[in-house]
Amino acid sequence: MTTKTVGVTENVISKPEVLADDDRGVIEQLDNTNEGNSVLRITSKAGTVRANHYHQKDHHVCYLVSGQIRYVERPVGKDGVVDESIPLTEYTIKPGQLFYTAPMVAHAMEFTEDSEFLAITPRGGGEAEYENDVIRVTLIEPEEAAARAAKK
Repeated sequence: MTTKTVGVTENVISKPEVLADDDRGVIEQLDNTNEGNSVLRITSKAGTVRANHYHQKDHHVCYLVSGQIRYVERPVGKDGVVDESIPLTEYTIKPGQLFYTAPMVAHAMEFTEDSEFLAITPRGGGEAEYENDVIRVTLIEPEEAAARAAKK
């Protein structure tokens, strides 16, 4: 016998959608409700870099499940230019820690170990909306991150 309760979500179980799969790792969208929020599961290999950008309006909180991240950030001026005379603020993120990225803060993640983290953002929408909000910058050179990982 099957019963149905009014107001209960019909899609209780869903499969994550792979948004990207490259040499750095995998990005999966865990939620598919399209209700304005986004939850991503991101795996990254040691010696790789993600982000190297800032968001004009979007912001996100991340939770490191496993691994380790060298996270760097630098504020962006009102004119949208990253002031390279301001030193980078650097953090070492460890499993079980949350970290927040505000709008107009240039940020980058260097994975010093194979890592898995969750990224949660209030921005819904697809790839086009994401690309319209993000401005690419270089805070961490991918080649330098790979060289540091190779020395370990």
